[in-house]
Amino acid sequence: MLLVRDIRLPLSATKEDAVQQALRLAKIPVGAVGQAEIAKISVDARRKVPTLVYTVAIQLKERGAELAYAGSAPCVSLLQPKKLQLKNGDKKLNFRPVVVGLGPAGLFCGLLLAKQGFRPIILERGPDIQQRMEKIEQFRVGGAFDPQANIQFGEGGAGTFSDGKLTTRIGDALCGEVMRILLKHGAPEDIAWRQKPHIGTDKLQQVIVSIRKEIQHLGGEVKFSTQLTNLKIEQGKLKSVVTTEGEIPTELLVLAVGHSARDTFSMLKQAGLQMECKPFSVGFRAEHLQWEIEKSLYHEAAGHPALPRGEYQLSHHVGQRCVYTFCMCPGGQVVAASSEEGGVVTNGMSYHARDGKNANAAVVVSVDGRDFDQDPEKAIQFQRQLEQKAFAVAGKDYTAPAETMGSFLKGKGQLNIGKVEPTYFRGVCPTDLGSLLPTELANTLRSGLLAFERKLRGYTHPQAVLTGLETRTSSPVRIVRGEDFQSTAVQGLYPCGEGAGYAGGIVSAAVDGMRVAQAIIEQYQPSE
Repeated sequence: MLLVRDIRLPLSATKEDAVQQALRLAKIPVGAVGQAEIAKISVDARRKVPTLVYTVAIQLKERGAELAYAGSAPCVSLLQPKKLQLKNGDKKLNFRPVVVGLGPAGLFCGLLLAKQGFRPIILERGPDIQQRMEKIEQFRVGGAFDPQANIQFGEGGAGTFSDGKLTTRIGDALCGEVMRILLKHGAPEDIAWRQKPHIGTDKLQQVIVSIRKEIQHLGGEVKFSTQLTNLKIEQGKLKSVVTTEGEIPTELLVLAVGHSARDTFSMLKQAGLQMECKPFSVGFRAEHLQWEIEKSLYHEAAGHPALPRGEYQLSHHVGQRCVYTFCMCPGGQVVAASSEEGGVVTNGMSYHARDGKNANAAVVVSVDGRDFDQDPEKAIQFQRQLEQKAFAVAGKDYTAPAETMGSFLKGKGQLNIGKVEPTYFRGVCPTDLGSLLPTELANTLRSGLLAFERKLRGYTHPQAVLTGLETRTSSPVRIVRGEDFQSTAVQGLYPCGEGAGYAGGIVSAAVDGMRVAQAIIEQYQPSE
């Protein structure tokens, strides 16, 4: 396959225009083309009139003929995608492997193991998607909070209720395999070519269920509402796992527990696993009118049908800390993401259409082990204390503390709702958000916001709304593992994904799950 990159065309151009331009640049006769399609579309909005930047993928009718055209222009290159090839190892397992967690890491690890005949047992402490949705809807309209079925816990993990972003910086060859699996299971076709692909929480739920059903069809077993409670270890080797539904013998355990499984982290530490502090961030959700964001990004072209919904990523260093935006959700809403009673946590999500009135993003400041004496327990306690403060100050009913941008920058603690109406579904309460954070962190966030205004006009509009607190940007701990992906303390235990400290986002977590599965597959044969 040939890739022709950097084809710059006006917003009025069609995909057919891009293909024709690619053929001209690569000097390929039309009659030689077997198939030509768009591989990627991005937007260059650095000037007042944005342009579309295409990459076109071309396959020729004659097998092997692509090589003659590779390098015919600087923008033309040959792509030879590698297929994932696996071969089971020689060690015989006595029992089926167990995977804990059905988020992206556990889901993709389980799928790969199932395809190779390992029939994994997957434990998920929360319910399936349908029951999870029912519990979240009850909570949304004022019902009781369920610590086992919420935005964090349940089938699909925390990423189920997000924008479903598929951007990643890891550059792993398995990223393409993750995309192929998502497409096979019903993800929107445009994830194959968008510059910043996303699925949306509504579509992602269907994809997750489809992958889970394939695992079950291949002999895997999924146990919902089943929590890991203990490990049985003999002479440094895993012998079995203890769950709320009983004991399961196994030599292999994949820990893909997610970043909010604090009780599990505590149990693992008591079991002797080595854990260390990992950097994470805290702050709040910032909401602006989506239209205003697009005017700042696209200028006079805002609203053009060829342009995607406007999204941004901003960062600014203040001393040794970084203030940055995270998980930006165009046309989305702010959601209640608590996983423990007595705490308020915010997050953001978007549906695939991204057609909501507001844009929202986490605006957070970095913290790390130096803030917590390199003690993971202190880091978790820091998160918990912030969440409990937010809960207490807002009335102890899961209402969220909120403040308008102009007020926060001046430290006034006011919520003067104007053009931007908060979307947090449990309601908001006027609060001095700065008082909920250590003074240094609050002031650092203010400095970062002022810097963002210089990068994106209108960001500090006085009527933008800040809702808090955002504390679960990533796991505060890392479960130490070796180059073979196994825990350095327990043979047969594989820390995996975002909760274990080895990923950040849907794609990187999925890739880490597949890497762990590969490590197992290359060593072992399935049990009979």
